[in-house]
Amino acid sequence: MTRWNTSHIPDQTGRAVVVTGANSGLGYVTARELARRGARVVLACRSTERGTAALARLRSEVPVAEAEFRPLDLADLASVRRFCDDLTDFCGDRLDLLVNNAGVMALPQRTTADGFEMQFGTNHLGHFALTGLLLPKLLATPGARIVTVSSMLHALANVDLDDLNGARSYHRWLAYGRSKSANLLFTRALAHRLAAAGSQVVAAAAHPGYAHTNLQTAGVRMEGRRGAERVVELGNRLIAQPVDGGALGTLCAATAPHMRPDSFVGPRNGLRGAPAPSFRAPWTRNDATADRLWTASEELTGVRYEVAVPTA
Repeated sequence: MTRWNTSHIPDQTGRAVVVTGANSGLGYVTARELARRGARVVLACRSTERGTAALARLRSEVPVAEAEFRPLDLADLASVRRFCDDLTDFCGDRLDLLVNNAGVMALPQRTTADGFEMQFGTNHLGHFALTGLLLPKLLATPGARIVTVSSMLHALANVDLDDLNGARSYHRWLAYGRSKSANLLFTRALAHRLAAAGSQVVAAAAHPGYAHTNLQTAGVRMEGRRGAERVVELGNRLIAQPVDGGALGTLCAATAPHMRPDSFVGPRNGLRGAPAPSFRAPWTRNDATADRLWTASEELTGVRYEVAVPTA
Protein backbone atom coordinates (compact mmCIF):
# COMPACT_ATOMS: atom_id res chain seq x y z
CA MET A 1 0.00 0.00 0.00
CA THR A 2 3.03 2.27 -0.44
CA ARG A 3 1.88 5.77 -1.44
CA TRP A 4 -1.62 4.50 -2.17
CA ASN A 5 -3.92 7.18 -3.61
CA THR A 6 -7.20 7.48 -5.48
CA SER A 7 -5.56 6.55 -8.78
CA HIS A 8 -5.23 3.03 -7.38
CA ILE A 9 -8.99 2.57 -6.91
CA PRO A 10 -10.06 -0.26 -9.22
CA ASP A 11 -12.99 0.13 -11.57
CA GLN A 12 -16.18 0.13 -9.50
CA THR A 13 -18.66 -0.12 -12.36
CA GLY A 14 -21.77 -2.06 -11.38
CA ARG A 15 -21.02 -2.06 -7.65
CA ALA A 16 -23.77 -0.88 -5.29
CA VAL A 17 -22.45 1.16 -2.36
CA VAL A 18 -23.91 2.75 0.78
CA VAL A 19 -21.92 5.48 2.56
CA THR A 20 -23.27 6.84 5.83
CA GLY A 21 -22.67 10.46 6.71
CA ALA A 22 -21.94 11.27 3.08
CA ASN A 23 -23.19 14.86 3.16
CA SER A 24 -19.77 16.29 4.08
CA GLY A 25 -16.21 15.54 5.08
CA LEU A 26 -14.81 12.04 4.81
CA GLY A 27 -18.12 10.50 3.81
CA TYR A 28 -18.66 12.91 0.95
CA VAL A 29 -15.15 12.38 -0.45
CA THR A 30 -15.56 8.61 -0.12
CA ALA A 31 -18.87 8.66 -2.01
CA ARG A 32 -17.53 11.02 -4.67
CA GLU A 33 -14.42 8.98 -5.43
CA LEU A 34 -16.33 5.70 -5.59
CA ALA A 35 -18.87 7.30 -7.92
CA ARG A 36 -16.04 8.70 -10.02
CA ARG A 37 -14.86 5.10 -10.53
CA GLY A 38 -18.31 3.94 -11.62
CA ALA A 39 -20.03 2.77 -8.42
CA ARG A 40 -23.73 3.37 -7.82
CA VAL A 41 -23.74 5.20 -4.52
CA VAL A 42 -26.35 5.95 -1.87
CA LEU A 43 -25.57 9.00 0.23
CA ALA A 44 -27.13 8.02 3.57
CA CYS A 45 -27.49 11.22 5.62
CA ARG A 46 -29.51 12.41 8.60
CA SER A 47 -30.37 15.85 7.19
CA THR A 48 -32.50 15.96 4.05
CA GLU A 49 -31.34 19.50 3.32
CA ARG A 50 -27.64 18.67 3.61
CA GLY A 51 -28.01 15.31 1.88
CA THR A 52 -29.77 16.87 -1.09
CA ALA A 53 -27.13 19.60 -1.32
CA ALA A 54 -24.35 17.01 -1.18
CA LEU A 55 -25.96 15.02 -3.99
CA ALA A 56 -26.18 18.15 -6.16
CA ARG A 57 -22.54 18.92 -5.42
CA LEU A 58 -21.45 15.38 -6.27
CA ARG A 59 -23.31 15.43 -9.57
CA SER A 60 -21.69 18.75 -10.44
CA GLU A 61 -18.22 17.36 -9.70
CA VAL A 62 -18.86 13.96 -11.29
CA PRO A 63 -21.49 14.55 -13.99
CA VAL A 64 -21.67 10.85 -14.90
CA ALA A 65 -22.23 9.78 -11.29
CA GLU A 66 -24.97 7.30 -10.46
CA ALA A 67 -25.88 8.51 -7.00
CA GLU A 68 -28.87 9.25 -4.84
CA PHE A 69 -29.66 10.54 -1.38
CA ARG A 70 -31.60 8.53 1.21
CA PRO A 71 -32.43 9.69 4.76
CA LEU A 72 -30.79 7.79 7.61
CA ASP A 73 -30.55 8.86 11.25
CA LEU A 74 -28.24 6.45 13.05
CA ALA A 75 -29.38 7.87 16.39
CA ASP A 76 -32.86 6.46 15.76
CA LEU A 77 -33.21 2.70 15.26
CA ALA A 78 -36.62 3.15 13.62
CA SER A 79 -34.91 5.30 10.96
CA VAL A 80 -32.25 2.61 10.49
CA ARG A 81 -34.94 -0.01 9.89
CA ARG A 82 -36.84 2.21 7.44
CA PHE A 83 -33.65 2.86 5.49
CA CYS A 84 -32.88 -0.84 5.19
CA ASP A 85 -36.46 -1.74 4.27
CA ASP A 86 -36.47 0.88 1.52
CA LEU A 87 -33.08 -0.04 0.04
CA THR A 88 -34.28 -3.02 -1.98
CA ASP A 89 -35.44 -0.83 -4.85
CA PHE A 90 -31.87 0.47 -5.17
CA CYS A 91 -29.87 -2.74 -5.11
CA GLY A 92 -32.30 -5.65 -4.91
CA ASP A 93 -30.90 -8.53 -2.88
CA ARG A 94 -27.25 -7.51 -3.38
CA LEU A 95 -24.95 -4.92 -1.86
CA ASP A 96 -21.25 -4.68 -2.69
CA LEU A 97 -19.99 -2.21 -0.11
CA LEU A 98 -21.20 -0.67 3.14
CA VAL A 99 -19.13 2.20 4.52
CA ASN A 100 -19.99 2.91 8.16
CA ASN A 101 -18.59 6.42 8.20
CA ALA A 102 -21.04 8.71 10.00
CA GLY A 103 -20.27 9.75 13.54
CA VAL A 104 -20.36 12.37 16.25
CA MET A 105 -17.44 13.53 18.37
CA ALA A 106 -17.04 14.79 21.93
CA LEU A 107 -20.61 16.00 22.37
CA PRO A 108 -22.12 17.27 25.61
CA GLN A 109 -23.98 14.42 27.30
CA ARG A 110 -27.23 13.59 25.53
CA THR A 111 -29.15 10.55 24.35
CA THR A 112 -30.44 9.07 21.12
CA ALA A 113 -34.11 8.57 20.26
CA ASP A 114 -33.82 5.13 21.88
CA GLY A 115 -32.22 6.39 25.07
CA PHE A 116 -28.59 5.44 24.38
CA GLU A 117 -25.65 7.72 25.11
CA MET A 118 -25.34 9.68 21.87
CA GLN A 119 -21.78 8.82 20.87
CA PHE A 120 -22.05 5.10 21.66
CA GLY A 121 -25.56 5.00 20.19
CA THR A 122 -24.65 6.73 16.93
CA ASN A 123 -21.08 5.66 16.29
CA HIS A 124 -21.49 2.03 17.32
CA LEU A 125 -25.07 0.86 17.90
CA GLY A 126 -26.55 2.61 14.86
CA HIS A 127 -23.95 1.07 12.58
CA PHE A 128 -24.23 -2.31 14.33
CA ALA A 129 -27.95 -2.36 13.58
CA LEU A 130 -27.48 -1.07 10.02
CA THR A 131 -24.86 -3.70 9.21
CA GLY A 132 -26.92 -6.52 10.68
CA LEU A 133 -30.02 -5.56 8.74
CA LEU A 134 -28.08 -5.25 5.48
CA LEU A 135 -25.96 -8.33 6.04
CA PRO A 136 -28.14 -10.70 3.94
CA LYS A 137 -27.53 -8.48 0.90
CA LEU A 138 -23.78 -8.36 1.58
CA LEU A 139 -23.57 -12.12 2.10
CA ALA A 140 -25.30 -12.65 -1.25
CA THR A 141 -22.75 -10.49 -3.11
CA PRO A 142 -19.36 -11.89 -4.19
CA GLY A 143 -16.52 -9.59 -3.18
CA ALA A 144 -18.61 -7.56 -0.73
CA ARG A 145 -16.96 -5.47 1.98
CA ILE A 146 -17.93 -3.70 5.18
CA VAL A 147 -15.69 -0.80 6.20
CA THR A 148 -16.18 0.88 9.57
CA VAL A 149 -14.46 4.18 10.28
CA SER A 150 -12.80 4.35 13.69
CA SER A 151 -10.24 6.85 14.99
CA MET A 152 -6.76 6.97 16.49
CA LEU A 153 -8.54 8.39 19.53
CA HIS A 154 -9.87 4.91 20.22
CA ALA A 155 -6.66 4.70 22.27
CA LEU A 156 -8.23 7.05 24.85
CA ALA A 157 -10.38 4.32 26.37
CA ASN A 158 -11.63 0.77 26.09
CA VAL A 159 -15.37 0.13 26.19
CA ASP A 160 -16.85 -0.05 29.68
CA LEU A 161 -19.01 -3.17 29.47
CA ASP A 162 -20.59 -2.37 32.82
CA ASP A 163 -21.55 1.18 31.81
CA LEU A 164 -21.94 1.25 28.03
CA ASN A 165 -24.27 4.23 28.12
CA GLY A 166 -22.17 6.33 30.48
CA ALA A 167 -24.89 6.38 33.12
CA ARG A 168 -22.46 6.34 36.07
CA SER A 169 -19.98 8.86 34.71
CA TYR A 170 -19.58 10.79 31.48
CA HIS A 171 -16.58 12.49 29.92
CA ARG A 172 -17.17 13.43 26.33
CA TRP A 173 -13.67 12.55 25.06
CA LEU A 174 -13.55 9.24 26.90
CA ALA A 175 -17.04 8.47 25.57
CA TYR A 176 -15.79 9.20 22.07
CA GLY A 177 -12.75 6.96 22.54
CA ARG A 178 -14.96 4.16 23.83
CA SER A 179 -17.27 4.43 20.84
CA LYS A 180 -14.29 4.21 18.49
CA SER A 181 -12.90 1.20 20.38
CA ALA A 182 -16.35 -0.31 19.95
CA ASN A 183 -15.99 0.16 16.18
CA LEU A 184 -12.80 -1.90 16.18
CA LEU A 185 -14.18 -4.58 18.49
CA PHE A 186 -17.25 -4.83 16.26
CA THR A 187 -15.09 -5.21 13.15
CA ARG A 188 -13.07 -7.95 14.81
CA ALA A 189 -16.10 -9.89 16.04
CA LEU A 190 -17.82 -9.56 12.67
CA ALA A 191 -14.72 -10.72 10.78
CA HIS A 192 -14.50 -13.80 12.99
CA ARG A 193 -18.17 -14.65 12.50
CA LEU A 194 -17.93 -14.23 8.74
CA ALA A 195 -14.86 -16.47 8.60
CA ALA A 196 -16.53 -19.13 10.74
CA ALA A 197 -19.47 -19.17 8.33
CA GLY A 198 -17.17 -19.58 5.35
CA SER A 199 -18.11 -16.16 3.97
CA GLN A 200 -15.74 -14.19 1.74
CA VAL A 201 -17.20 -10.85 2.88
CA VAL A 202 -14.37 -8.69 4.25
CA ALA A 203 -14.97 -6.61 7.38
CA ALA A 204 -12.21 -4.03 7.84
CA ALA A 205 -11.71 -0.70 9.60
CA ALA A 206 -10.05 2.57 8.76
CA HIS A 207 -9.27 5.94 10.29
CA PRO A 208 -8.49 9.37 8.82
CA GLY A 209 -5.64 10.45 11.08
CA TYR A 210 -6.11 14.12 11.86
CA ALA A 211 -8.30 15.38 9.03
CA HIS A 212 -9.93 18.78 8.74
CA THR A 213 -13.65 18.07 9.14
CA ASN A 214 -16.53 19.67 11.02
CA LEU A 215 -16.48 16.94 13.68
CA GLN A 216 -13.84 18.64 15.79
CA THR A 217 -15.84 21.83 16.28
CA ALA A 218 -19.31 20.35 16.69
CA GLY A 219 -19.16 19.72 20.42
CA VAL A 220 -17.74 23.07 21.49
CA ARG A 221 -20.08 24.87 19.10
CA MET A 222 -23.08 23.15 20.70
CA GLU A 223 -21.90 24.47 24.07
CA GLY A 224 -21.40 27.99 22.72
CA ARG A 225 -17.68 27.97 23.55
CA ARG A 226 -16.47 30.35 20.87
CA GLY A 227 -12.92 30.58 22.22
CA ALA A 228 -12.46 26.83 22.20
CA GLU A 229 -14.01 26.63 18.74
CA ARG A 230 -11.47 29.13 17.40
CA VAL A 231 -8.59 27.13 18.93
CA VAL A 232 -9.86 23.94 17.29
CA GLU A 233 -10.28 25.70 13.95
CA LEU A 234 -6.69 27.00 14.19
CA GLY A 235 -5.42 23.49 14.88
CA ASN A 236 -7.35 22.23 11.87
CA ARG A 237 -5.72 24.81 9.64
CA LEU A 238 -2.17 24.32 10.93
CA ILE A 239 -1.94 20.59 11.60
CA ALA A 240 -4.77 18.64 10.01
CA GLN A 241 -4.52 17.14 6.57
CA PRO A 242 -7.17 18.01 3.97
CA VAL A 243 -10.30 15.90 4.05
CA ASP A 244 -9.37 14.31 0.70
CA GLY A 245 -6.27 12.88 2.37
CA GLY A 246 -8.26 11.75 5.40
CA ALA A 247 -10.60 9.69 3.23
CA LEU A 248 -7.77 7.67 1.66
CA GLY A 249 -7.73 5.09 4.46
CA THR A 250 -11.44 4.40 4.00
CA LEU A 251 -11.12 4.19 0.23
CA CYS A 252 -8.12 1.88 0.53
CA ALA A 253 -9.91 -0.45 2.95
CA ALA A 254 -12.94 -0.42 0.66
CA THR A 255 -11.22 -1.13 -2.65
CA ALA A 256 -7.59 -2.27 -2.39
CA PRO A 257 -7.13 -5.86 -3.55
CA HIS A 258 -6.31 -8.51 -0.96
CA MET A 259 -7.49 -6.44 2.02
CA ARG A 260 -7.46 -8.82 4.97
CA PRO A 261 -10.39 -9.17 7.38
CA ASP A 262 -10.02 -7.14 10.58
CA SER A 263 -7.44 -4.86 8.96
CA PHE A 264 -7.11 -1.34 10.35
CA VAL A 265 -5.85 1.17 7.80
CA GLY A 266 -4.89 4.81 8.29
CA PRO A 267 -2.22 7.42 7.51
CA ARG A 268 1.31 6.03 7.58
CA ASN A 269 2.52 8.30 10.39
CA GLY A 270 -0.74 8.19 12.34
CA LEU A 271 -1.86 11.75 11.54
CA ARG A 272 -1.40 12.18 7.81
CA GLY A 273 0.03 10.54 4.72
CA ALA A 274 -0.63 7.54 2.50
CA PRO A 275 -2.64 4.62 3.94
CA ALA A 276 -0.83 1.83 5.76
CA PRO A 277 -1.58 -0.73 8.48
CA SER A 278 -2.31 1.25 11.63
CA PHE A 279 -1.60 0.99 15.33
CA ARG A 280 -4.51 -0.31 17.40
CA ALA A 281 -4.77 -0.57 21.15
CA PRO A 282 -4.34 -4.11 22.52
CA TRP A 283 -7.84 -4.16 23.97
CA THR A 284 -9.34 -3.94 20.48
CA ARG A 285 -7.95 -7.44 19.81
CA ASN A 286 -9.54 -8.94 22.92
CA ASP A 287 -12.01 -11.53 21.64
CA ALA A 288 -13.77 -11.97 24.98
CA THR A 289 -14.51 -8.23 25.13
CA ALA A 290 -15.58 -8.23 21.48
CA ASP A 291 -18.00 -11.10 22.10
CA ARG A 292 -19.49 -9.48 25.20
CA LEU A 293 -19.96 -6.21 23.32
CA TRP A 294 -21.58 -8.11 20.45
CA THR A 295 -24.08 -9.79 22.76
CA ALA A 296 -24.90 -6.50 24.46
CA SER A 297 -25.32 -4.77 21.09
CA GLU A 298 -27.76 -7.40 19.87
CA GLU A 299 -29.78 -7.01 23.05
CA LEU A 300 -29.78 -3.21 22.94
CA THR A 301 -30.68 -2.88 19.25
CA GLY A 302 -32.89 -5.93 18.87
CA VAL A 303 -30.92 -6.84 15.73
CA ARG A 304 -29.75 -10.45 15.60
CA TYR A 305 -27.15 -11.36 13.02
CA GLU A 306 -27.79 -14.32 10.76
CA VAL A 307 -24.30 -15.03 9.43
CA ALA A 308 -25.02 -17.82 6.97
CA VAL A 309 -23.68 -17.98 3.42
CA PRO A 310 -26.48 -18.38 0.85
CA THR A 311 -26.33 -21.58 -1.15
CA ALA A 312 -26.31 -21.40 -4.94
